[in-house]
Amino acid sequence: MTQVARADLIELAEPPALGPLVNADLAPTPLAARTWGRWHFASLWVGLSVCIPTYMLAASMIRAGLTWWESLLAILLGNAVVLVPMIINAHAGTRYGIPFPVYARAAYGPRGAHLPSLLRAVVACGWFGIQTWIGGLAVSALLGFLWPGWAQLGAAWRFMGYGAPEYAGFLIFWAINLWFVWAGTESIKWMETVSAPFLILMGLGLLGWAMARVGGLGVILNRSDALMGQHLAGGTRLAVLLPWVTAMVGYWATLSLNIPDFTRYARSQTDQAIGQAVGLLTTMPLFAFIGVAVTSATVLLYGQAIWNPVDLVTRLAAEYRNPLLGVGAMVAILVATLTTNVAANVVAPANSFANLSPRRVSFRAGGLIAALLGIAILPWKLLDMYQEWLISYSGLLGAVGGVLVCDYLVLRRGRLELADLYREDGVYAYSRGINRRAIAATLVGILVALVGLVVPGLGFLFSGAWFSATLVSFALYYGLMRRRVGRTRSSEAS
Repeated sequence: MTQVARADLIELAEPPALGPLVNADLAPTPLAARTWGRWHFASLWVGLSVCIPTYMLAASMIRAGLTWWESLLAILLGNAVVLVPMIINAHAGTRYGIPFPVYARAAYGPRGAHLPSLLRAVVACGWFGIQTWIGGLAVSALLGFLWPGWAQLGAAWRFMGYGAPEYAGFLIFWAINLWFVWAGTESIKWMETVSAPFLILMGLGLLGWAMARVGGLGVILNRSDALMGQHLAGGTRLAVLLPWVTAMVGYWATLSLNIPDFTRYARSQTDQAIGQAVGLLTTMPLFAFIGVAVTSATVLLYGQAIWNPVDLVTRLAAEYRNPLLGVGAMVAILVATLTTNVAANVVAPANSFANLSPRRVSFRAGGLIAALLGIAILPWKLLDMYQEWLISYSGLLGAVGGVLVCDYLVLRRGRLELADLYREDGVYAYSRGINRRAIAATLVGILVALVGLVVPGLGFLFSGAWFSATLVSFALYYGLMRRRVGRTRSSEAS
């Protein structure tokens, strides 16, 4: 099969035949189906960033002792760092029209690619459960506004601290997410594009309410110190800031790997790069700032910090005696949570599970598996380990990112043999479909990050887990693979 290029976009003259490494969902996206422009990618990141965890993100940082501006700086720095590998990996998806599990085959081999794709999938299932639980609480609150008897559902029955209304709302929101999985990628594109302006206006409207109630933004920020859990000395401050920058990198370390799942539909490299940079670097710091400002306003208005917007909206609806206000706000929260959850936490595991057995598992079936795991992981308990969860998995995914970036950017210089990514005996076959060098580099990167947990004096390796794991896996993979890939390029040239 020959490759056909157009403006740096490549497709196969004939699509690969269905087989053990390909189905309709994993096959390269044809040029005619690559329709996403820069606004679609900017909208994607608006939808991903505007959610309750982002709104509440600065809360944990401020409670740890950082100021409001230091918290926003940590968010911006983390996003700027993770944007670099994201654009690199996105380049492969755009150029070749391939999803993440197929892209990973170049470095890991057809069978070895299951390691990075399943690491990504497990993390996504955890986040799917968290976001679905948060959205379910909003569903429960919304139904409570519409039907006062909803709160008495199940009477006094409780399980792990929650009653029937919360679990019923969770299952309802779970089913809504599943509908978009069943409808396919185009429905996700439509949802993100339509909801982006609505979500931005929702956030700005909430900020406007806070400013109007307390007398301006200056008054709000002057009172932000009331949110701090402790005050830190200069040396201690850096020790707190580094783990949070790492946590922020970890926040999107997932998407930095599987971003080809979306950029495979891009019209051009310019569209995906500019769209992502604009959407990610502006929306998330803005929405986190709105969370800090509005919460500071609640301290002035109510004498306590109300970080959860669901709780705030419930209080406002009762204060203004206007259930329609509560209904409208809850719908906005549901849309914000839905746009994040489907794009960030369903697409990746759906493709990863499909990659395990392309003949038996489709994108839809993979999405259903991910949704079921999102329930089994008990998200209402996982939410209690928010920072620890972010830092822990960021190191794991950093090790995978180091291998992928080194392989695609440094060793292969952006050149892949597209047809061979779908062949068991192609140039990426390695040894029985597994590149042991990539596996070794990944595991060593993970171990180095974990050393910081057990060795006194090396705690910075875990505090900066993504950085340490990425650098180690990158360097080790380069050392192990540079001669092999160099020989391959020489043979192709001759």
